[in-house]
Amino acid sequence: MTQPMIGELPLLIFDGDCGFCTWSVRQARRWVQPRARIEPWQLLDLDSLGLTSEQCCESVYWVSGQASVLNAGRAVAAVLKSGRAPWPAVGRLMDVRPLRPVVNRAYYLVASYRHRLPGATPACAPG
Repeated sequence: MTQPMIGELPLLIFDGDCGFCTWSVRQARRWVQPRARIEPWQLLDLDSLGLTSEQCCESVYWVSGQASVLNAGRAVAAVLKSGRAPWPAVGRLMDVRPLRPVVNRAYYLVASYRHRLPGATPACAPG
């Protein structure tokens, strides 16, 4: 099992069984080029991160340092903020306090339909 170490890059955790999540991560690597490790939760020691498999099936997580864990829309914003231009500006806008609830609702709306989106697999289906 791998786990983040102090001083390492932030860690983006996604559902490696979900085809849409895997497709999204490939797109982020290609277009955003985040300065982060990106790992499926299935390969991580979740206990050491204070997370459960149930949580990681519901949302993407961004772990940065010992005390900073973000999920859903805030995790996506963090990924964008760590990328190359123009993505950091987009991420900062998404993370403005008045917009956070809207971004989170949008995240969960997309997540609820991920089984119908590009790259979807049976693991993406609501269950």
